Amino acid sequence: MSKLEQVLVLDPPADLKFKGPFTDVVTTNLKLKNPSDRRVCFKVKTTAPRRYCVRPNSGVIDPGATVTISVMLQPFDYDPNEKSKHKFMVQTIFAPPNVTDMDSLWKDAKPDDLMDSKLRCVFELPSETDKVNDVEATTTKATPVLNSAKSDGPLSSMAAAKPSSGGGGALDDPEMKRVMDECKRLQMEMGKIAEENMKLKDDGIRMRKAARSDHMTSNSTALLGRESSATSLPSLLVVIAAIFIGFFLGKFIL
Repeated sequence: MSKLEQVLVLDPPADLKFKGPFTDVVTTNLKLKNPSDRRVCFKVKTTAPRRYCVRPNSGVIDPGATVTISVMLQPFDYDPNEKSKHKFMVQTIFAPPNVTDMDSLWKDAKPDDLMDSKLRCVFELPSETDKVNDVEATTTKATPVLNSAKSDGPLSSMAAAKPSSGGGGALDDPEMKRVMDECKRLQMEMGKIAEENMKLKDDGIRMRKAARSDHMTSNSTALLGRESSATSLPSLLVVIAAIFIGFFLGKFIL
C-alpha cells in the first residue's frame, strides 16, 4: 500500500525563512489548513529541538479550519558561509471519533496511516530597506521559552507544550501567558526602581547645593569679620597716637 498524500495545505509549502539579524529571537509563521471533511491530528518535529521553540507543536484541526504555528529561532552567532541543515516535518493522521489520548494515538499509529511534509530552514540577512521594519517587529515579539530537549539529533517531537485543539494559537498557551505576565511584572518593578533612583539622585543634588551654599555663607561671614577687624585696627592706632600726642603736648605746655 502506497503512503498517503499529505491532506493539509502548508503555507509556506517547502521553506521556513528566518530573516536576521540573529542576535534576538526570530519568529516565522507556518499555516496549516485542513481542506478535508474530517478532523486531522498534527504534530511538528525538527532536527534541531534546542534551536527552536514551536507554539503549538501539536493538536487537532477541524474540517475547513486553519492553524497558525509560530516557529521561534533562538539567538545564535550567524555565519553566512555556513549552510543551514535544519529541517522540520509536519506529521498528520486522520483523527478517530472521540479521540482523547493523543500520546496513545501517535504511539499506536500505523505507518500506512501517517502523512508527512518536510520543510527546510533558510536563514537570510535583512536588506537596508527592511531594517526599520525589523526594529519595529522585535518590540512585539513574545519572550521565547527554551525547548527542554538537551541536544540536536534525529527528528524528534517538540514536546514542550501539551496538544491543543484546532484553532488554538500561541496566545492560548497558558505557559506563554505566564511568561508574558512575568515580563510585565518585571518591567513595572524596573520602572519603580528607575523612579526611586531618579528621586535619590535629585535629593543628592539638592543636598550638595545646600552644603555648597552653607560653605559659601560661612566663608563670606569670616571674610567680613576679617575686613571689620582690619578696618577697626587703624582706627585704634589713630586713637593711641592721639593720646600720645596729647600727652607730649601737655608736657610741653606745662
